[in-house]
Amino acid sequence: MKSTIKILLGTVVALALAVTLLAPPLLGFSITQLGSAVRVATGMGAKLACSGRYVSGFTPAGIVEDLASYSPANRLLNLDYDDDARRVTADLIGLGEVSARYRKGLGCALEIGDTTPLDQVAVTPVEVDGEPWPKGSSAPSIDAELQQRLDAILAADNAAGLETRALLVIQDGALVAESYADGITPQTPLLGWSMGKSLTAMLQGRLEALGQGDRQAGALFAEWRDDPRREITLEQLLQMSSGLAFDETYAPGSDATHMLFSAQSASDVALASPPAHAPGSHFSYSSGTTNLIARWLHQQLGSDVQASVDFFQRELLQPLGMANTVFEVDPSGIFVGSSYIYASARDWARLGQLMLNGGELNGQRLLSEDWVARASMPNGSDNEPRYGYQFWLNSGADVLRYPELPADAYFMQGNRKQVVMMAPSTNTVIVRLGWSAGSYPVGQNFAELLPPVGQAVTRN
Repeated sequence: MKSTIKILLGTVVALALAVTLLAPPLLGFSITQLGSAVRVATGMGAKLACSGRYVSGFTPAGIVEDLASYSPANRLLNLDYDDDARRVTADLIGLGEVSARYRKGLGCALEIGDTTPLDQVAVTPVEVDGEPWPKGSSAPSIDAELQQRLDAILAADNAAGLETRALLVIQDGALVAESYADGITPQTPLLGWSMGKSLTAMLQGRLEALGQGDRQAGALFAEWRDDPRREITLEQLLQMSSGLAFDETYAPGSDATHMLFSAQSASDVALASPPAHAPGSHFSYSSGTTNLIARWLHQQLGSDVQASVDFFQRELLQPLGMANTVFEVDPSGIFVGSSYIYASARDWARLGQLMLNGGELNGQRLLSEDWVARASMPNGSDNEPRYGYQFWLNSGADVLRYPELPADAYFMQGNRKQVVMMAPSTNTVIVRLGWSAGSYPVGQNFAELLPPVGQAVTRN
């Protein structure tokens, strides 16, 4: 008996030692981070599987591959799909369990705390007719030669394992080419990750156009009014120069992963961030900052989920004809502006065209020309000026971000190499959606899709 116990103890010790040594290379985290890693894996698994299945319409097998691109540990997840309740439960070998639930029009939210108020929110679908894009759903202006080039790029991307899912080109205000991977259509809502930051900024711009919200105002939150953070302005949040300390590392235990995968209120995480720099002096990319903007918007709209959803629908989606877009909220009912916006390639392009047109589309002015100019202007930080109001700029420093592309180009960008480029000098919008774990040749590929140098640019 004693020898059996010794053998069992020896086996346990050996397994523990093996896990300790092998976890970093095989699972993507240290054994000392196991608790946080379980929370991240189950939260990410439940949330992305729920949205992947019920928003984008992906297969369970495809969802597992997407999750595994972040960490091999995600292959250990058991994902249980309850199609009747539209709920996904993620379990990691019995170490932890998290669920996320889909609601029509709201997408998926993790089931953390009391989420029953979300059940009362009504979302009216956006209807579009058969008029040409951007007002409607038809595309009568396809350029056959450009379409061939686009198809070739998508095929080459995917032969190289880049997982490009949608490519689309808008030239002079017309949809001239679009190409999709198998299983993806012009109506498929795809996750933009941090491209949602740009949309969140545009919601602030719309509120400003309606006469609400001074970009230079401070004391944005009651929690800051008695400390130095009261000096932070809305514009500094927009330009990622608030000076707040926020850990953007996407690893177990960081601010970013806690915010997205285990917090009941995403914006609470950044709201508690201490100051690290003087406001306006230092650029620091922070998803938490964007969720503070989303929280501020929520407050301006009465701190009411239905009011926030109605504003988004009425002031952006409906006038733009964005019928295939879902902006997800956190369990507390506030938009996760940093990360959780699903939209079709055509809808992402509508946002790009709105910016390219100086804030007007489909005969309606939604943003002021002044706001669009400020949004695409370098910030005044001491370390990275090539960032506007939640948009990445090609110029603004000694070197271009993408030397192959026009200096005046600017971008919405998101994880897994989501990109929407607006190039005013060529009057072009290009959209790329996919799931690239590594680099993607944005400059090279997009340059092939621009009009020839010297070609006349038509302004609509």
